[in-house]
Amino acid sequence: MIETILLIGIVASIFVGFNIGGSSTGIAWGPAVGAGVVKKTTAAAIMTVFVFLGGWTVGRNVMETLSEGIITIDLNLAAGVAVLFFIGLGILVANIFGVPVPTSMTTVGAIAGLGLATDTLNYASMAEIMTWWFVTPFIGFWIGGVIGRYIYPEVNRRVQIEKSDGPLLVVDRRGPIPTPALGPNTTRSELVSTTVVLLIGCYMAFSAGASNVPNAAAPLVGEAGGLDTDIAIVIATLAIGLGGFTIARRTMESVGGELSDIPLLAALFVMVIASTITTLLSWIGIPISLVMGTVMTIVGIGWGRATRPITVREAVTRDVEDAEIVPGAITIGEIEDDPVAPIGEEEPVEVLETGTLFNPQAVIKYVSMWIIGPAMSTILAYGFFRLIPGVA
Repeated sequence: MIETILLIGIVASIFVGFNIGGSSTGIAWGPAVGAGVVKKTTAAAIMTVFVFLGGWTVGRNVMETLSEGIITIDLNLAAGVAVLFFIGLGILVANIFGVPVPTSMTTVGAIAGLGLATDTLNYASMAEIMTWWFVTPFIGFWIGGVIGRYIYPEVNRRVQIEKSDGPLLVVDRRGPIPTPALGPNTTRSELVSTTVVLLIGCYMAFSAGASNVPNAAAPLVGEAGGLDTDIAIVIATLAIGLGGFTIARRTMESVGGELSDIPLLAALFVMVIASTITTLLSWIGIPISLVMGTVMTIVGIGWGRATRPITVREAVTRDVEDAEIVPGAITIGEIEDDPVAPIGEEEPVEVLETGTLFNPQAVIKYVSMWIIGPAMSTILAYGFFRLIPGVA
């Protein structure tokens, strides 16, 4: 009986990891693939390696929280399989609505539903987790706002990330020992910028592993017939990698298109901020959604960039009758060799003639899923474990 439940749990874990890989790979590598810096297959391979590293190291802290911190009893195998079912259901609903699923939040919701149904919920731990869920969007938004207002315009004017025709590097065989050399059209600036893009993609993949591997692995870990932690991490990683090689190919093409048509440089800022927030919270054992930091940082950078024509005093006092706030300012580059307009001064006409910064309806849909996903998994898990208390 235990072997059958374990087999069902492994299948459910693979399904969850597969779908996580489809969405996370697109978020981590979509900008680099879109810019022609790396191919989809290469991105999926690198993603798998760094997801494993993130899950094997920092992700263990999140696994401990999911397995032992949310409820006051150990999560047994049968209950873990049921939790995986509710996670998969949450992913399915999110896919129907076409938004990245907040997997970590859905996982916490399902385990919290178990805790409520069995009167074993650790309210202090849940309060800490939910506090971070409320605080994280504000952190992402305000860090993005400061960068968009004071840092991004200057960096954007000085740094150009371009991809030339031909290979980035070639092998020089003229000497006794073959050595790598710049491609026929590659400049040193392009080599540096490409390396930075790849490193940031690896960092985001590591962060995705730290936050998402536990969602597919933790419910299978337990003393009563469950898997060893290391084996569960490997299974979850392989499932995420499979999703990266298959269904993520489409998301790598389209990621970011619904929220904002942001350039690669802005996307790199977003990736670094969101990955850092997620990695730090995972380090202290807080299950958090990478999508949450990503979305709010995009909005924050755009808001900060768009409010440059007004001063802080004008923003606070709302005395902005003569200033034009351009919602699409982040989506275009500055005029080359021209200085960026100082804070509080009107932007050049090329900056003013832009589209929209982001689709408000898309942001509302994403934020709604942060509420609907965990709430739905909590309610369904609560009802299930109340009706069938013997499972827990």
